[in-house]
Amino acid sequence: MGFSAYTNFSRAEWAGLRASTPLTLSEADLAELQGLNEQLSMDEVVEVYLPLSRLLNLHIAASRELGRVTDRFLGKALGPGPYLLGVAGSVAVGKSTTSRVLRALLARWPAHPRVDLVTTDGFLHPNRVLEQRGLLARKGFPESYDLRRLMRFVADLKAGVAEVSAPVYSHLVYDILPGETQLIRQPDILILEGLNVLEGGGGRADEGAPLFVSDYFDFSIYVDAEEAFIKQWFLQRFLRLRETAFRDPQSYFRKYAQLSEQDASSFAARVWEDINGANLRENILPTRERAHLILEKGPAHRVERVRLRRL
Repeated sequence: MGFSAYTNFSRAEWAGLRASTPLTLSEADLAELQGLNEQLSMDEVVEVYLPLSRLLNLHIAASRELGRVTDRFLGKALGPGPYLLGVAGSVAVGKSTTSRVLRALLARWPAHPRVDLVTTDGFLHPNRVLEQRGLLARKGFPESYDLRRLMRFVADLKAGVAEVSAPVYSHLVYDILPGETQLIRQPDILILEGLNVLEGGGGRADEGAPLFVSDYFDFSIYVDAEEAFIKQWFLQRFLRLRETAFRDPQSYFRKYAQLSEQDASSFAARVWEDINGANLRENILPTRERAHLILEKGPAHRVERVRLRRL
């Protein structure tokens, strides 16, 4: 058997690592946090996310102590930047729900009550730019993002800049909202969620970005599942949106609300194969093994196994 950089835990084994971590979420909290196509149970919170929040709390405490050691060595206080947690995974796999649950749990730990969540959707180029570059059909692929702006945001954040801003993306209008920003003011923890946040490599010096966003992460999580499961979740979500959000007069996708269920399913399947599935196979999945922790989901959208990096 080959060497693995990860220790594997069944769900039951992982649940045993909760120790005495208290449950701080109610059923009402959970209803607000779960995604459109996910029925997140309290059992999942208790067995998966409470042990994870405990692990992160221990990591954050160790990171702060290391910062104090560095300050003593340098003879001056540099001031701590926020602990940066990256959450990656495919469209429809549930990474947004994971991020929201972790934000709620981590903010309830006394030592770090200020937790912000930013998605990289806001750093997509506006549609007009994507259209000019012939990239509108590749939205979500690495080249569709304003990587310079994203890197500046993360670098300023980690440097402890008093206030940094992120653009705001609307899934309703399928575009960046002009003039709208999310202001981030020195949180204790920032969760950065996105498809390609674990991308790494030797850098792109010719683009003025010798580092990747992932180089700034203190800890990273990849939400994983077999592609066949994710595709099915995507198709189910598309059909639910066809009955709900797509009917909004402002929705970019309003034209799809009029499709029959068969035509809508066929269209969504093509979108998966040509865009989301292709992006998963080409760009997202190859970054999985860079994560500190991998949450593996089964066909019922439940986490069945956890892999924790040892190296």
